[in-house]
Amino acid sequence: MKTAIILGATGLTGGLVLEKLLKDRRYDSVKLFSRSTAGINHPKIEEHLIDLFELEKYAESFTADEVYCNIGTTKSKTPNEDVYRKIDYGIPVAAAKLAKKNNIEKFLVISALGADADSKMFYNKTKGEMERDVLKAEVPETYIFQPSLIAGDRKEKRIFEAFGKHVMKVLNYLMVGPLKKYQSIHPETIAKAMIIVANEGYQKKKIESDEIKQIAKQE
Repeated sequence: MKTAIILGATGLTGGLVLEKLLKDRRYDSVKLFSRSTAGINHPKIEEHLIDLFELEKYAESFTADEVYCNIGTTKSKTPNEDVYRKIDYGIPVAAAKLAKKNNIEKFLVISALGADADSKMFYNKTKGEMERDVLKAEVPETYIFQPSLIAGDRKEKRIFEAFGKHVMKVLNYLMVGPLKKYQSIHPETIAKAMIIVANEGYQKKKIESDEIKQIAKQE
């Protein structure tokens, strides 16, 4: 029986990972580290309500077989670039370092297609730097998931993102061959793939959107 840590269990994809792990007989404990409660009463759940910017202070409780890092924000939700970077870069990197320190063997994190530490675009650059420094932590099995636009219903309204998803539905039919990886992806697909990779491994550390879809079909 295994123990998993989820960062971002109150988010769209993180919530689906939590839902699946609670049903998965391979796991007898799921530790949640977040600012707010997931609002679920379940015997498997061990919830830690903390300031994620100070994750290192909770090293004693940060023990598990694997970590699912589903932390992320958007420009509309977090317009301040310093705060944005603390969330999308700072938390995953701190978590990876803590996982290494506590001898956790597996670290799975959601990034984004187009992540590039050398990009001039703030979003892509931040994600790219996060990937680079998560890998530097050298957790033995580190897997970085790079989804395209995530097509799912969020609790908060994001007008431009919603518009983009409608456009993507049309464009998905046109994206074939090398462009297939740019098709939108459902959070359920990402959650499935993360759990499969955590248990079965994968030949690459960075997994692009079309590969995520192929992995999820194995369920």
